[in-house]
Amino acid sequence: MKKRFILSVTSLLLLCKLAVAEEAQPPTLDSGLSIGGYSSLSIKAPRDSATELALDNLSLIAHWEGESRLKFFSELELEHPFIWNKDDHSTKKEANFDLERLYLDYNLSEKLNLRAGRFLTPAGNWNLLHAAPLVWTSTRPLVTSRLFPSSTNGLMLYGSVPMQNSAFEYTFFAETLKDQVHDDDEIRFRDVGGARFTFNNQMNLGLTLLTLREIDPHSPSYRLVGLDFLHKFNDLELSGEAYYRFTDSGQNGGGGAYLQSAYLLGNEWYALTRLETFQSPRDGSAERWLIGATKRLTPKQLLKMEFVGGTGGIPDEPRGFITSYSVLF
Repeated sequence: MKKRFILSVTSLLLLCKLAVAEEAQPPTLDSGLSIGGYSSLSIKAPRDSATELALDNLSLIAHWEGESRLKFFSELELEHPFIWNKDDHSTKKEANFDLERLYLDYNLSEKLNLRAGRFLTPAGNWNLLHAAPLVWTSTRPLVTSRLFPSSTNGLMLYGSVPMQNSAFEYTFFAETLKDQVHDDDEIRFRDVGGARFTFNNQMNLGLTLLTLREIDPHSPSYRLVGLDFLHKFNDLELSGEAYYRFTDSGQNGGGGAYLQSAYLLGNEWYALTRLETFQSPRDGSAERWLIGATKRLTPKQLLKMEFVGGTGGIPDEPRGFITSYSVLF
């Protein structure tokens, strides 16, 4: 989802005041500053439209962490700077800047942190990873992008409690500032808030609880419950997420799930499969399957190839053959 973030001045002033009160001489900015990013290039051959070559994104990430309790993180993404269409041999000019994340973190105690700004909505695993070099496939499961916003502007309290060989992590958050700019096909939400709890052990388990509503005068308020897991054993990784959304009156507001596997074949080649189902009042229903392979060229480079089939036409979610190259830098 593409949005521009206007920072909550009150929240940021609070964090800065805490940092200044703690240290009479704050560290210089360059002492803990790191800059990087990622990019992805893809070829898409949908079964019902022309083949396209695209530079999907170019993201710049800046992170600062000094000796104080204050931290800074930002991610600015240039989306679709280049798209070439096979049928008309032309390039499309659809480039736009998207401020994915921009926030300040303040460490309140050993087990509690405060975040203020624009951050990824804490729902499931996929939305929190989201960057192309960090996920196995070029396409995203439908259920992770159509039921809740990808990012939220507001406040977050989060922390972790160690438990022998495991850890319990918790997050509480609320929207304090609405998004200002939207794409035409984007589902817009407001009044977003909720919590996420994860238990990390041999199998990582997560629970997501959200309240939200679409920005539509006729849209009801929704409650969303989500479960997710990630488990690795030997050469196999299994992961999945399931969501159910209902209205205040108890009516079905949409939902779905996906189950994905990644199996190491050897020489850093992975065989991939995914099954997913999705349904919402806005988009109708869809079922998808995916088979593919991903090559880890280096720890920071992935080459992906996949076939996507199934039923249901969802905007920006093509079925067909897709290959992509992604890199962290």
